Amino acid sequence: MSDLPRRAVTRSAKMATLPLGFAGRAVLGLGRRLGGASAEIVTQEIQQRTAEQIFKVLGELKGGAMKFGQALSIFEAALPPEIAKPYRATLTRLQESAPPLPAATVHRVLAEQLGDGWRDYFKEFDDRPTAAASIGQVHRAIWHDGRQVAVKIQYPGAGQALISDLNQLSRIGRLFAVLLPGMDVKPVLDEIKNRLSEELDYLREAEAQHAFAQAFRDDPDFLIPDVVAANERVLVSEWLTGTPLSKIIESGTKEQRDRAGLLLVRFLFSSPARVGMLHADPHPGNFRITPDGRLGVLDFGAVHRMPDGYPPVVGTLIRIFIQGDMETVVRGLREQGFIRPHIEVDVEALRAFLAPYVEPARVEEFTFSREWLRQRAASVADFRPDNVIRQLNLPPSYVMIHRVHAAGVGVLCQLGATARFRDEAVRWLPGFAEVAR
Repeated sequence: MSDLPRRAVTRSAKMATLPLGFAGRAVLGLGRRLGGASAEIVTQEIQQRTAEQIFKVLGELKGGAMKFGQALSIFEAALPPEIAKPYRATLTRLQESAPPLPAATVHRVLAEQLGDGWRDYFKEFDDRPTAAASIGQVHRAIWHDGRQVAVKIQYPGAGQALISDLNQLSRIGRLFAVLLPGMDVKPVLDEIKNRLSEELDYLREAEAQHAFAQAFRDDPDFLIPDVVAANERVLVSEWLTGTPLSKIIESGTKEQRDRAGLLLVRFLFSSPARVGMLHADPHPGNFRITPDGRLGVLDFGAVHRMPDGYPPVVGTLIRIFIQGDMETVVRGLREQGFIRPHIEVDVEALRAFLAPYVEPARVEEFTFSREWLRQRAASVADFRPDNVIRQLNLPPSYVMIHRVHAAGVGVLCQLGATARFRDEAVRWLPGFAEVAR
């Protein structure tokens, strides 16, 4: 296998098959409708075939295409079961793996980054990657001092491919609405593009990972492997032993899944206060359950810097909503930019729309489920003009927080986790604690 495909024409041609394929299916669907088939059946068939093609093409490409596929795969819990079931295993593999680089290319990158004597840094180095992601792959090794380490190596040409893919995906972004009609992919793509330089810079990632490792050192609930060495395209960190969260989702006990869900929420809620950063890529491939029951966390290439912690307005508005003061909630949403000045919303429709999302923080104990998420997705997918979701805006400062929360909820629904999630909101969300009193 050669280096990461970099020729824009080749990569664009692969992704160009996506809208062309959809157009063909849409024409056939119209023909079936004219022939008497129901709209629901035709739409389901188009969704299923589009899903198959999207994940096949994205899975063949590294770079931005695969990164977007990973982001999209988090939301598979919201897909109808007849669509999601055939692809669940495929999506899990997409989160965990990609075609590996040949050993010769790996050695060349190590020599470029660490020098011709790079082997002196290691007692052992396994040429076979243990994991592969959108812009790099990981090898297991033994550092010269005997420590087990993970060596993350960036694909040659990853930066160029990532930019090309994201530009191309921006042009065909509407296609992904076929799977989740209410999901606006543009903010997701814009956020990934805005942080492109950070994710490609392994020195910056090493800085973030070290900060998390220090903040959570000796924590009874979490294990963050610390950085051993780093360069622009090579990152060496302590090896993390544990069961991938995808395996817990697939075959874990109810107790294991509940515990994993609680720890995931605790990690996401507590890290802005403890580290001043939010882990911004919470898909199952980045988490492990360690042998002693802690949540191990990997991959700090995408982080959202929050030096002042969570905005207090988030917890405050959730608390006020639970208390029933919708007038203050609407005023707060306007002040934060969620409702633009010229937009008038139906307050009761807004209450009905927000209520399910606030439910995990309203009750003592809550169970996330795929069915619950599908119901939420159905409300977003309602394209009627009077649907309140069509009237809401997502301010740029909340795009990353929203993305992390949406992804986290997707993982919790995959886990089917039951826990006292409200306690975590009381403990970690500024402005929310009043609800407990």
